[in-house]
Amino acid sequence: MTLTSLGLPAVGGPGRPPLGPAPSSGPLVDTYGRVATDLRVSLTDKCNLRCTYCMPAEGLDWLPGEALLSPSELGRLLRIAVTRLGITSVRFTGGEPLVTRHLEDVVAAAAALRPRPEITLTTNGIGLDRRAAALRQAGLDRINVSLDSIDAAHFARITRRDRLGDVLDGLAAAKAAGLSPVKVNAVLDPASGLEDAVNLLGYCLDHGYQLRIIEQMPLDAGHTWQRGKVIDADTILATLRQHFDLRSDPQPRGSAPAELWQVSESAEHPAGTVGVIASVTHAFCSACDRTRLTADGQIRSCLFSTEESDLRALLRGDADDADIEAAWRTAMWGKPAGHGINNPDFVQPARPMSAIGG
Repeated sequence: MTLTSLGLPAVGGPGRPPLGPAPSSGPLVDTYGRVATDLRVSLTDKCNLRCTYCMPAEGLDWLPGEALLSPSELGRLLRIAVTRLGITSVRFTGGEPLVTRHLEDVVAAAAALRPRPEITLTTNGIGLDRRAAALRQAGLDRINVSLDSIDAAHFARITRRDRLGDVLDGLAAAKAAGLSPVKVNAVLDPASGLEDAVNLLGYCLDHGYQLRIIEQMPLDAGHTWQRGKVIDADTILATLRQHFDLRSDPQPRGSAPAELWQVSESAEHPAGTVGVIASVTHAFCSACDRTRLTADGQIRSCLFSTEESDLRALLRGDADDADIEAAWRTAMWGKPAGHGINNPDFVQPARPMSAIGG
């Protein structure tokens, strides 16, 4: 296995158990006893929006085509993940996965695996109106659509593109295709975010979507994230409670990143749910069940990893499935205890979110 250092200090705190060798079989575990069953797969680093918290307005170089995994290489890694490592859920991300021409083929390949994993997609929704039905037919189970505001001016300022109508059309098409529950992911802009959160929740309740509000994380390409500008979970909930009756969801949260709240029916809106993902202020690393594969074939044990493990080199070096499995297990065995955002020596990952995958 090739281990590539990203030149950053280690994340996580003290107290790691002795590493030793990774188990050669059984669940995909780390030294803290967490079991990874959820695989996040980035298909591309390209995107047709330029969200302020993710990408610069211009000047970001894309990965060269030869660096990306081919559909056959990706298919082989998906098979190893599901049949040898116990992965039960696969989420395709980007960049923007809908700019990938072979997306339906990749979804179909994942759906053909046995045991069949749950297959989900995170997208900005542009072009989804034309592809939702085909993705459903290929085997896609659910979808998350990123939408930070339903105000056209706010949307254009945040994304640097005037495409709100396309995203709303994509949401409607996903619901019509049966990709339910349709979830909406929102990262709140410091200037307009609290107003946007209230309007987004009302819109999602009216249309039968499930809103998930995500604290902004230090994953932007320009490395301009500032803790003091983050709209934190407590402020989000306090604002929503001024307009909606929220009650804590009684179902166990498990490894889900969102803390859920039930929204009572009112004269203005039907009942529903809303989730808040407090990655910064109320980290949930101890329950993390995710392993991440970048578009260029690197395994990351954490969104904020300081090292990557190169599976692409093994694929192209004629390694057998057992070698690739062992490398993947070793990569996850060394997963840190936490992302370390709140540590005084935290340094933002070198890769932006668009190159890591959601």
